[in-house]
Amino acid sequence: MMLDNKTAVITGAGSGMGRATARLFAERGARVAVVDLDDDAAIETVSNIEDTVSENTAVAITADVSDPADVESFIEQTIEEFGSIDILHNNAGIPQESTPIEDVTEQTWDRIQDVNLKSAFLGAKYAVPHMREQGEGVILNTASTAGIRPRTGLSAYAASKGGMITLTKQLAHELAEDGIRVNAICPVATDTDMLPEFAGNNLSVDSMAKTIPLGRLAKPEDTASAAAFLASDEASMVTGTVLEVDGGRDI
Repeated sequence: MMLDNKTAVITGAGSGMGRATARLFAERGARVAVVDLDDDAAIETVSNIEDTVSENTAVAITADVSDPADVESFIEQTIEEFGSIDILHNNAGIPQESTPIEDVTEQTWDRIQDVNLKSAFLGAKYAVPHMREQGEGVILNTASTAGIRPRTGLSAYAASKGGMITLTKQLAHELAEDGIRVNAICPVATDTDMLPEFAGNNLSVDSMAKTIPLGRLAKPEDTASAAAFLASDEASMVTGTVLEVDGGRDI
């Protein structure tokens, strides 16, 4: 299988794209640390993997990805549990309700940057030393089509995802000599529980769907499949790439 004998940490894996990715990684042979702020959601993902894939393949870890101590802890817990960290998937993120820039509060701005962007910096900061010691590793960052082709009213969110794209390219360049590949995935509007939270006076789920040339919202499994490829040795020559899983939205 594509991910045999690999250990992956996936943040925001208690639901949506993160849960779909955790399950697919396990199906393809990986050991998975399921990280989420919601302890019950993380445990549910692990239970799902154990019921449908294999026991002793996944572990649930509760953490706030914007907290340096929590991030350092879940990296160390993963290594203690599975002996290595081969893949770090910085997937956790929060939405922004469509809001005119003058109505965006500093608290909203800061929280979105902390969860959506600072978290990836922290994940790399604490995972890279272990990957360097191993001589290889993969970092995946979930960005968004909003970081390439913004939508109305999503200033804080688009900024965080644009930053994620640039951070991905910077890290890919910086870490290439260490055998560490870094890539980003840019999903289009995806059919998850989070999606309606983006809606506002100027933005609706229906209007988002209508801008996608392939004619449908993405599914969590679409992003999971892209992540599984980028994490595998089949993508051994791929780094610094921003893979648009967008149904043509960014054309």
